[in-house]
Amino acid sequence: MFAIDNYDFKGKRAIIRVDFNVPLNEKGEVTDDTRIRAAIPTIKKVLEKGGSVILMSHLGRPKKNPDPKFSLEQIVPAIEKRLGVKVMFAGDCMGEKAAEMAKNLKPGEVMLLENLRFYAEEEGKPRGLAEDATDEEKKAAKKALKEGPQKEFVKKLASYADCYINDAFGTAHRAHASTALIADYFPNDKMFGYVMENELKAIDGIMLNPERPFCAILGGSKVSTKITIIENLLEKVDVLVLGGGMTYTFAAAEGGKVGNSICEPDQFQTALDILAKAKEKGVKVVMSPDALIADAFSADANTNVAPANNIPDGWEGVDIADEGKKVFREEILKCKTILWNGPVGVFEIDKFATGSRAVAEAIAEATSKGAYSLIGGGDSVACINKFGLADKVSYVSTGGGALLEYMEGKELPGVAAIRK
Repeated sequence: MFAIDNYDFKGKRAIIRVDFNVPLNEKGEVTDDTRIRAAIPTIKKVLEKGGSVILMSHLGRPKKNPDPKFSLEQIVPAIEKRLGVKVMFAGDCMGEKAAEMAKNLKPGEVMLLENLRFYAEEEGKPRGLAEDATDEEKKAAKKALKEGPQKEFVKKLASYADCYINDAFGTAHRAHASTALIADYFPNDKMFGYVMENELKAIDGIMLNPERPFCAILGGSKVSTKITIIENLLEKVDVLVLGGGMTYTFAAAEGGKVGNSICEPDQFQTALDILAKAKEKGVKVVMSPDALIADAFSADANTNVAPANNIPDGWEGVDIADEGKKVFREEILKCKTILWNGPVGVFEIDKFATGSRAVAEAIAEATSKGAYSLIGGGDSVACINKFGLADKVSYVSTGGGALLEYMEGKELPGVAAIRK
């Protein structure tokens, strides 16, 4: 496996899997170019070393080919603005135009393929099946797609280039054509880009060798979606700070009243088991003693404060309140390594975002005093950007699902494909 820094790109075409799944407004303009900015150093490295670049990415979840709403052509201006180089748009992935453009690519030039997910072959999911198709029929269609068209799709993509770079950490947990299968066509010419390299280094650093005390702050609405990650973190952290909707399941499991708050009664035993395991492992679990409560899930709802385990009927917990902010800050400031995944309130609504802001500010303060902080998962990243604190923490991860799966200890197909 090559590192991007010591590979000779001179005169070579590099096909780079980037994660340009960026948010667009109604006019098709990019509203947050974080992921584009993250990929620029990798693209520039290839160009500086005398190579040319073929970019490929997905955007959204299109169900047909083509679908103008999900065309990557819309993001060309945003890439050009950050890269400072003209980006040619192929208009497809498989047609003659893409092949011709790739063949004639000169050193220093950049082209962009159309949305990979316009093709069923990318994800290996058959399309156009009858709604009443049986499981057997679905299975057979999937097998036929993988054994025929998908192989041709991967082969064609690989034929455009001399080397392959995976720089899309956000999709590394998917065994898709462009993230895992294509690597087989470049046994001696495949590598991670800087985004992937930095992500793996940052996450491995805190998961394998953290400076202690190590604190993980986990938010999110449901216990059920965080069980595996909580269990894995209990083996590694000294302090586990829990926030968000899932804490009401813990409160109710211990006999508390949570009103109309989000709650999973089928996870009560799981919540109690987690608390018992934490005690056994000597991990301190911290939850907010109080909650900001609202009588409706909207920006103009009436609000009040109540103990987190005694919320009146007709009210629901939407954020941590002042006591929680104080307790969370104290714990965060004691730690040398901090991982934050998931807001601790409904941060999309400004008046329910003060708890998440307090967490972000405490992490920034701890970082300024020498702690190492990693922010990961779509909503936490959106939080840190919303509060303008991204440059006040050590590392902001671009991966959502990929980060969670990696932290759960799972092998990611996009990582394994390069390392093998």
